[in-house]
Amino acid sequence: MPSRGETGRLAWMLMFLAELCFGLYWIITQSARWHVIYQCPFKDRLSLRYKEKLPGMDIFVCTADPIMETPTLVINTVLSVMSYNYPPENLSVYLSDDGASEYTFYALLEASQFSRYWIPFCKRFSMELRSPAAYFEHDACNLNDLSFCSTVVQYHGEKVAFF
Repeated sequence: MPSRGETGRLAWMLMFLAELCFGLYWIITQSARWHVIYQCPFKDRLSLRYKEKLPGMDIFVCTADPIMETPTLVINTVLSVMSYNYPPENLSVYLSDDGASEYTFYALLEASQFSRYWIPFCKRFSMELRSPAAYFEHDACNLNDLSFCSTVVQYHGEKVAFF
């Protein structure tokens, strides 16, 4: 600390006072950080409670280059967006293809046919992976995951699943 009459004494005292204030502030705010509260909403209850009040939602999927953004990638995005857990009458999905690719157009036509089966399948089994590429990338022959089976039978000590 500079002695009386030296330059910088006032600046030193102000810095010391600021350091004390910030130290006191830190001690007071630590009590709020000790008791952390994690809150998680019940999504199923929220959708049932506010189904009529949910606003309309427009989702735009934009693509420009059919070589860099393959039609399969774009259509997987569109299908996963269409299968959101959101009322279908309030959801609009738009595909903007600046490259005007015929491949993307025909892939979208095929996806509209596929979506008639895919979206009810996702909703029926409450799937988290709603992108077809992510879903079909998993091992389909794994019988340990029997969540999509309609019937499971023990046959000579082995599990046999009927889909």
